[in-house]
Amino acid sequence: MDSTVASTGTEERTWGGGNKPLKASYGKLMMWFFIVSDALTFSGFLAAYGFSRFKFIKEWPIADEVFTHVPFLHGQELPMIYVAFMTFILIMSSVTMVLAVDAGHHMNKAKVTLYMFLTIIGGAIFVGSQAWEWATFIQGDYGAVQTKGGNILQFGEYVTVNGKEKFKRISIDEFAVTNPTERSQHGRNNGLWYVTEQTLPPYTVNEIYEGLAANENILVRNQIINEEGEKTVLSREESLKQIKDNGKLVVKGANLQVNEYGTALFADFFFFITGFHGFHVFSGVVINIIIFFNVILGTYERRGSYEMVEKVGLYWHFVDLVWVFVFTFFYLV
Repeated sequence: MDSTVASTGTEERTWGGGNKPLKASYGKLMMWFFIVSDALTFSGFLAAYGFSRFKFIKEWPIADEVFTHVPFLHGQELPMIYVAFMTFILIMSSVTMVLAVDAGHHMNKAKVTLYMFLTIIGGAIFVGSQAWEWATFIQGDYGAVQTKGGNILQFGEYVTVNGKEKFKRISIDEFAVTNPTERSQHGRNNGLWYVTEQTLPPYTVNEIYEGLAANENILVRNQIINEEGEKTVLSREESLKQIKDNGKLVVKGANLQVNEYGTALFADFFFFITGFHGFHVFSGVVINIIIFFNVILGTYERRGSYEMVEKVGLYWHFVDLVWVFVFTFFYLV
């Protein structure tokens, strides 16, 4: 009896493609493997973010109060406007990538060149916007005081808007009393060898307290979210007491250790996840530029196939899809 087992018609049609199982080339198949593994990585990061946020749900910063800045419109609070613009640009770059792939299927070099160029522009705008958002987040806007227990105390006053009272944030620069005393920063030349202290805060807690005491209209709110979904505003007496008795450090902006918007864990996840995604977008822009010049040089025209454009398109669509989840988790939910 012959030991060779004849393949069925179905097996032959599916796996009989030589180096193209399931009618996918080796390069395209490897791109799919990478996308699946990267999707699992992002899923783990977002799951960790979700669990951490659930654990500290009452102390988590409110996105509408954090991401309010728009370039060239300083001082105006426009919640989520610029983030929505960034999202729109990235999604539209995915559309132009689809058009580039379709043009490649029709061997239309001119259209592939045009749509690849538009995709690169969209990606570059997104990366630049994310860098600006990071800089704004790090620099801060209003400032706050961190307590000995690690809570964040912010400052503001009640104003009437459309017949309703609203708590409006006030920058510590507007009321802090600057004392003429000189503060020396610990460095390698005046302290422990090979040890450098972090940048000194703009004010001391005592300067904040004196300014708060001199302005009766200013109140303190902590990072606890009340039943109305807003941060808890303290009474005038409690405001002074919290700063005087529990104030530990004046905070301006955000970093990996503390931030003026609320729990430090929020900044840690923000920098890590958006930075990881931004690195993906930046890498995609670089790859797209390489492919773009190859298109101009006629490399794929001579090969008789624009499959390389399709493969990089798969990666670009994945990056866009991941941003939809990042945008939802960080900015909308």
